[in-house]
Amino acid sequence: MGRLYDRGAQLMRRIYDRRLHDAPVLDAAHFFPDAARFEANWQAIRAEALQVATSLARIPRFHEVMREQADISANDGRDWRMYIMQAYGVRFPRNLERCPTLAAIVAQSPDVLSASFSFLAPGKHIPPHRGPFRGILRGYLVLSMPLDADGLPAATLTVDGHPHRLHDGEFMLWDDTFVHEVRNASDEVRIVLLLDIRRRSMPIDLRLLSNAVIALVRLGIRLRGSKIAV
Repeated sequence: MGRLYDRGAQLMRRIYDRRLHDAPVLDAAHFFPDAARFEANWQAIRAEALQVATSLARIPRFHEVMREQADISANDGRDWRMYIMQAYGVRFPRNLERCPTLAAIVAQSPDVLSASFSFLAPGKHIPPHRGPFRGILRGYLVLSMPLDADGLPAATLTVDGHPHRLHDGEFMLWDDTFVHEVRNASDEVRIVLLLDIRRRSMPIDLRLLSNAVIALVRLGIRLRGSKIAV
């Protein structure tokens, strides 16, 4: 990542880390009750993701959308493709139109800022890294999880040193400013729905700071939008 991006991320994390002391993995029922709506509709969302996957080669790799992520997206020659339908409140109508069930659920969930399908190629490893901004939480709904020879999830999400193996339809809420990595130890594509969710349980000054950051990121996304719509 660029030095300016890295320095900005480090500064942002320090500001929030002094005040927030929540665990890396959070109780979705408490921090994001709308998770139940996504879980209840996971099969319909999965069907939409599989339809999108029929044109997988047209979906941009993550570093093609956000060049600052090249060291975790373009690190091993294997694809990590992101089908972005909404990013920090900026909607991409053409992408959303292909996923009407998901679009309707997102529209009913005002705290959802971003929604993307994440397609992780066979053998892909996303190395350890940290997200830049603690004003959001990350939702992770498994849509198509390859299984190993023992019937266990073959793709692992490790957060703060703890591995998590989720089956199809399972949802996890976590803070991506903790060190995390992903490894798809299979010969199939792993598909999940990623959500960026506004963090509500913060002091008023951090909420105001978060609103400002979200607005700034939203402006940047609008400038890059032509790279996102498929």
